[in-house]
Amino acid sequence: QVQLVESGGGLVQPGGSLSLSCAASGSISSAAMGWYRQAPGKQRALVATITNGGKINYAESVKGRFTISGDVAKNTVYLQMNSLKPEDTAVYYCWLHPAWVGTDYWGRGTQVTVSS
Repeated sequence: QVQLVESGGGLVQPGGSLSLSCAASGSISSAAMGWYRQAPGKQRALVATITNGGKINYAESVKGRFTISGDVAKNTVYLQMNSLKPEDTAVYYCWLHPAWVGTDYWGRGTQVTVSS
């Protein structure tokens, strides 16, 4: 059984930094991994993704502030978040797209709160 285990997150003041980590356990081959977030009253939205070929995609709202990295072949992904804003407050979910046909996998989510 595949599980995504997230760590990091927490409370930070505006302008601060946080980092998130995610590792997948179980037998799986990943084609891509990344992060999504869901703010209260809003739909889940893409933050950043990375493929096993190294292609990276960011949401416009985080470009220049967030950096995604990791080793997709080893099923690990990280998110470094700098210059955080109150509007970055959300539950952040780790995402994994398998290399074979099948369902995507999601972590349980970790809360990020940006507030003074």
